[in-house]
Amino acid sequence: MVLAVIIGCEIGFWVLLGLGLVTRYLLRMRRLSTALLLAVPLLDVILLAASVVDIRGGAEADWRHGLAAGYLAYSIVFGHRTLKWADQRFAHRFAGGPPPWKPPPGGKARARYEWMMWLRTVLACAIAAAVLYGLGWLVGDWSKASGLLEFGSVLPRIVLISLLWPLSYTLFPKKEAPVENSVPSDHSVR
Repeated sequence: MVLAVIIGCEIGFWVLLGLGLVTRYLLRMRRLSTALLLAVPLLDVILLAASVVDIRGGAEADWRHGLAAGYLAYSIVFGHRTLKWADQRFAHRFAGGPPPWKPPPGGKARARYEWMMWLRTVLACAIAAAVLYGLGWLVGDWSKASGLLEFGSVLPRIVLISLLWPLSYTLFPKKEAPVENSVPSDHSVR
């Protein structure tokens, strides 16, 4: 049951997001679009409730419940950024909005950006671990929650692997793009 709810919530996320953006920018129905976009976090509540009901109903806590915890953690930490990312691109493409924001191309600014993204990943993994622990507590018997522990053992690996990005931008920074002069040089004037 939980896997079907996870798939349904993922589909629901993109459907609500798409409908929210279409109603905002193409149909110009601001209130409806706001309501649709505010409904997106309700999917997380549905997913968490389905996991709890499934475990309370006697299901063995396994990787599916762990996946639900990971999905919930991602939504909490990166959900707003994902909505903003989609909103900027949709507004630019269909409503004449400004070009979407891009991360700095290099230098210290890019390294700082990558470190902030890594810290968000650490936070998401910590939230997922807390949800896993809570689900395991609901089971009451950790021997029946071995699937949660197996899923939880992946979280430190995610943190370590994602550490490669900020380290690479810190140790081997891309050069920042040179600032173009607004005054032409002597060689370009004829």
